[in-house]
Amino acid sequence: MTIACGIDVGSSAVKTVVVSDADGVVTILGRGLCRVRRRGFAQVVEEAFEEAVGASAVDAIDYVATTGEGEEVPFATGHFYGMTAHARGALHLDPSCRVVLDVGALHSRAFAIDERGRVLRSKMTSQCASGSGQFLESIARYLGVAQAEIGTLSLSSTKPETVSSICAVLAETDVINMVSRGIAAADILRGLHDSMAGRVARLIQSVGTEGDVVMVTGGLSADDGLVAAVIRALEKTARTSRPTEVRRHELSAYAGAIGAAIWGAFRFRKLAMGGFAWTKKKTA
Repeated sequence: MTIACGIDVGSSAVKTVVVSDADGVVTILGRGLCRVRRRGFAQVVEEAFEEAVGASAVDAIDYVATTGEGEEVPFATGHFYGMTAHARGALHLDPSCRVVLDVGALHSRAFAIDERGRVLRSKMTSQCASGSGQFLESIARYLGVAQAEIGTLSLSSTKPETVSSICAVLAETDVINMVSRGIAAADILRGLHDSMAGRVARLIQSVGTEGDVVMVTGGLSADDGLVAAVIRALEKTARTSRPTEVRRHELSAYAGAIGAAIWGAFRFRKLAMGGFAWTKKKTA
């Protein structure tokens, strides 16, 4: 049995997962998540790693794999490309998925995968921040809404306000004007979700086919309002009666870390590597 840890370093949070891999049967033993919040990179990674290791109660780890922006983690054994890690993690969470939608703090990307988690095609949003989690979080702060409340408020909207601007600066100006006109926060957030979802739906359609199972991963996978908006956008543009199914998992935000850990365990076995990447310090 191989014990591996995956560390997904994002711009707003670090996600870590410890797994055991017994001849391809993967079990998640522990996980950790720490928000960056302007703290030092090394401190956040260390805290997230210790949280996952503590939850897993393991004494040694064979392979520590990083993904995302984690190439500089000093105690890592190896690094895996972000799409490769998210693909494998999404497939572990739902073996029927054939498209992965990774919605993160800085960008959104969709990629088609095969039954082994190999990336076949991919498409990413433009560099404009209006389609990102950071932009949505920034607008929520302006509206005085907690990040955890964004999805619920959006779903409660009765008169969504259209946000047509794809530029972050112009979209922010739109929101300021809406607030001055007395538009409810719920209707503004629903409009923002619908705007983001339209672009995300086009990404999905450009890499997959109608009827594919889409697994949402990344930090915004927990945003109920955004996921609902993506489903509406796909239904609106559907060309056949075979719907595209959008799914999430309670561990969707950890997909990158899970995939990195699984690939790390595979590499460890493939290369017949010896020694431990990490061992628990003995106390006197």
